[in-house]
Amino acid sequence: MNLNQLRYFVSVAENESFTKAAMSQYISQTAITQQIRALEETVGAKLFDRNSRPVSLTPAGKVFLKEAREILGRMDVALSRIREASTGLEGELRLGYTKGYEHSDLPRYLRGFHQEYPNVLLLCYRCDTDMLASGLLNGEYDVIFTWDSTNIRQEEALELRVIEHVPLRVALYAEHPLARRTELSRKDLKQENILFMSPSGTGNSFGDAFYISLYQQAGYQPNILLRSNDMESILMMVAAEEGISIVPEYSHPWDIGTENVVFIPLSGEDETEEILIAWRKDNDSPALRHFLQKLPNG
Repeated sequence: MNLNQLRYFVSVAENESFTKAAMSQYISQTAITQQIRALEETVGAKLFDRNSRPVSLTPAGKVFLKEAREILGRMDVALSRIREASTGLEGELRLGYTKGYEHSDLPRYLRGFHQEYPNVLLLCYRCDTDMLASGLLNGEYDVIFTWDSTNIRQEEALELRVIEHVPLRVALYAEHPLARRTELSRKDLKQENILFMSPSGTGNSFGDAFYISLYQQAGYQPNILLRSNDMESILMMVAAEEGISIVPEYSHPWDIGTENVVFIPLSGEDETEEILIAWRKDNDSPALRHFLQKLPNG
């Protein structure tokens, strides 16, 4: 028994004619008759009363018709699911993102992708940039959204793309003398105690060195009270008037417990946080390919 025999059987039953069934299946009447006979030999029963006009099903044929339709229906579903999986429409996508980036446009990207590909399970992991880079290289994630804290551009195994340049803001407590300014530069922060927002869990990385160099270009070495990649804690300390910080624009939704914090735009050509998306070159996941196509270019 094969699927073609089942299809021919159903076609004869629905058309009540071997001739019409042969025409609809684009084969000869002789061929379809032979296939039905072979099917009857396999199941051990006559399926059609060939003496009636039009051709009618025997009692065994009526039972078998229901089963044949169900078998063909299940096969169609199975083939559809296989096609979906091969085009990235089914499976899972492991996504890592840097702490705080959940307050960016990332949820909107994920929602749009999920609505178009509901059978892909998006598994999300919030980590510091060091863990993201390491996890990607070790195959723990399919794609990551990150600052470049480890100079991952040097990793030959990875593909990267800039997704956005996020403007930086100075986070000040509300009564700070600079809190009413409409714009600040790093030069304006020379005398301040800095709560240093680091992309790295180590607090001493490639990304840290870049932002320290911007202070040096402004003519001074910053007075850093704390290095941390925990944005919530930094903003809580700003609210407590322990110091000030420079944070990415997507920090603004952090308002629980930080009512005493204001955010002032930071001027300067390099005063942005560059967000990269990165994935392994050898990752041939169709889900990943479809996901990347949906993301904007920075």
